[in-house]
Amino acid sequence: MQSMYFTEEHQLFRQSLKDFLQKEVVPHIEKWESTGAIDRFIWEKFGEMGYFGLATPETNGGLGLDLFYTVILLEELQKINSGGFAAAIWAHAYLAMTHLNKNANDAQKDTYLTPSVNGEKIGCLGITEPFGGSDVAGMRTTATRKGNSYIINGSKTFITNGVYGDYIILAAKTDPAAGNKGVSMFIVDLDSPGVSANKLNKLGWRASDTAELAFDNVEVPAANLMGREGKGFAFIMEAFALERLIMGINAHARAEYALEYALQYMSERETFGKPIDQYQALRHRFVDLYADLELCKHYNYAVVDRMDQGDYVVRETTISKLKSTKMADEVIYDCLQFLGGYGYMEDYPMARLLRDSRLGPIGGGTSEILKEIIAKIVIDKKEYRSPRS
Repeated sequence: MQSMYFTEEHQLFRQSLKDFLQKEVVPHIEKWESTGAIDRFIWEKFGEMGYFGLATPETNGGLGLDLFYTVILLEELQKINSGGFAAAIWAHAYLAMTHLNKNANDAQKDTYLTPSVNGEKIGCLGITEPFGGSDVAGMRTTATRKGNSYIINGSKTFITNGVYGDYIILAAKTDPAAGNKGVSMFIVDLDSPGVSANKLNKLGWRASDTAELAFDNVEVPAANLMGREGKGFAFIMEAFALERLIMGINAHARAEYALEYALQYMSERETFGKPIDQYQALRHRFVDLYADLELCKHYNYAVVDRMDQGDYVVRETTISKLKSTKMADEVIYDCLQFLGGYGYMEDYPMARLLRDSRLGPIGGGTSEILKEIIAKIVIDKKEYRSPRS
């Protein structure tokens, strides 16, 4: 089925990316996992290779390629066993840069998008707040117009790249009384006076920096408003579809990595004179996990194909994240069991995989929130339309 979606050019790109990751990234992973800080040089190397510009038009320094190149990037990042490093990369390229690609004006793209493609600036996205995540309309961060500037006050939390990044795509209320119609989006330099960051201590994703950010009378030029006032909620809802699909793809890729590793281990590990992959109980459980993975993976590819054609696939991407992240947690849990005591050791990949995978059903909208979104679409017949339709 892969030939339905991946051309020879895609496969050549995948091999080149694998080689790059093994040479330039893997030797540093343990250090970055330990320190929680990714060296700046790797961002520039990613930029030099064009990996940050896969979905960016050539006019802004990108490559303007189809979404299956993005799928390959996401899949291969999951297979070097650092969910944190992968998150830092895709949060920059597909959370922050997605808003720049879709919603920034030419001047903003010159200042922020092109340097982001080149790996010279690192971006992050600021929506979630300490008092609420998926309730975007209930955010408390405000942006008050003052002459040719906006004054921003409030806080954001769980912000990937929030400590070491250069800018944030920030959601704030320009009209607090207007509910979701009062949300606007801004580009804020993280070295602006009044911005402070507290680095959070996480269960997994240890290589990435995750911040709680405070904004205390932060002055932002009015030129850094994205689009018009009050358009932020529509921008956020549109971007959520891609974010959730990304997390679904991440999930099927790390599950595939876990199964491949477990199968290799099971073929070599012997008990009572035979490899453990010959025990029926383990073989049949492995097959169940493999089948679940295949269903999610090919569903995700089909959704990517529709999104690449311009379809507004809110229902489908929400299902992708809901089912794929649950599947990945189950696969990795059982793969750790296949390794027995070694699965519990940090010298083997499953312990880190288990921790990193657990964020899947939480980030980008918890599974409980996603079920309610799907219920509104399927049961209540609510229709979600693209803000550009």
